[in-house]
Amino acid sequence: MSQSTRGTLGRPHSLTRRRFLGYSAAAVSATSLLAGCGPDSSKTGSASTELTFMNQSRGQKDALAKLVKSYQEQTGVRVTVDNVGPVDFPTKLQSKSQSGDMPDIYSALLVADMIPYYKAGWALDLSSELKGDWKKNFASTALELATIPEGNASGVKPGIYSAHWEIQLWGLLRNTTAYKDAGVDPGKDLATTKDWVDQLTAISKHSGNGAFLVAASLTPYLLQTFAANWLTDAEITATFAGTAPWTADGWRKALQAIGDLVEAGVIVNKAIPGGNDDNPNVEKSFFNVQDAASIFDASVAVGVGRATAPDFTDYTSAAVPATPDATQKPRAVGNIGKGACINPKGKNVDAAVAFVKWLTEPDQAKVFADMVGLVPANPALKSDDLAPQSSGLAAQLNNIQVIRTPFSSDTRAVIGSGVQALALKEKTVDQILAEVQTAQKKSK
Repeated sequence: MSQSTRGTLGRPHSLTRRRFLGYSAAAVSATSLLAGCGPDSSKTGSASTELTFMNQSRGQKDALAKLVKSYQEQTGVRVTVDNVGPVDFPTKLQSKSQSGDMPDIYSALLVADMIPYYKAGWALDLSSELKGDWKKNFASTALELATIPEGNASGVKPGIYSAHWEIQLWGLLRNTTAYKDAGVDPGKDLATTKDWVDQLTAISKHSGNGAFLVAASLTPYLLQTFAANWLTDAEITATFAGTAPWTADGWRKALQAIGDLVEAGVIVNKAIPGGNDDNPNVEKSFFNVQDAASIFDASVAVGVGRATAPDFTDYTSAAVPATPDATQKPRAVGNIGKGACINPKGKNVDAAVAFVKWLTEPDQAKVFADMVGLVPANPALKSDDLAPQSSGLAAQLNNIQVIRTPFSSDTRAVIGSGVQALALKEKTVDQILAEVQTAQKKSK
């Protein structure tokens, strides 16, 4: 094993538990383009009330269709869903904001993406609503993730401007058949990454072509996952903000942990896929071709699998286990998933609030979980209530990182290309981290 890749997957260590607050304080200059005029009156919903909902998620299209039908049957309120899809959604939402013709409700994405709409007054502050009974429909994590804190760099008034029925978590998906064929127990609890690598090694020997894949575009999240074994959330946040070095020992060990997977020979085809379609190709390898026994991906991949390979259900999910020499309890990487913002300038604000509240209730959360396979934000649904494809990741809801600053695009790109070079043994860990540090300085 080379000096650059050895040493992080060996000794057991005890663990502690933490929770996660994620907030991207990205400064956005497009706010002035988004301001517009619109009616500010609000009306209570009735049998004649109609609402419009612009939906970004194709994966949730069928679930929303079922839910709006049920809602109309129960209340008489008609909700028309415009299923724009992820490609056209940003452009169409911006266009509608400029014309002042915003829908009553629209999909909420990551906080950084929504900042221009919050600053332009296109999202209702739900903080007061969430002090009452509605709060019980959200795990504390979900509310923390959506909160705009005091003193944020974007200049947005503190508050909660979106309601989310999904939490996205990053971790492992595992093909149970591939595990069993290699004589490996897919249900075994993994104490450390050494146990994990031992399993992947056994499967690799059986398949003759490796057992694990991660897309280059997701390697920053895998690196961040490993880093939590040695770095606190404050230290990770400081690194992302450029006030702490990427060359710190915790980041070196984290990148070496990826290098250990390379040295163990468990990477499928001995290469990290890259390019614009790298993660779709990894997911295809897992769900469709099934030549990768395990992949690192987000919980939203379960919905992708249901759409692209509906007959393949023989897989489970799990968190990446702790490294043997961890000095911190490792925490999963996570973020807010699908949810909604409410237009405060719409004609039926109260009715829109009532509908979004209804969407987040346990019965509707169960529809999303059953039909889409997502990890619900409502704590009434426990991991044991979910499909096995999601439950292993859902179990991490109270054990995810509290990161207040996002990756810069420059560092993400360098990490992705660097891990590809590491897999090909073209660069060392120290060389890659030095390049990431340089990219961090350029991103300021």
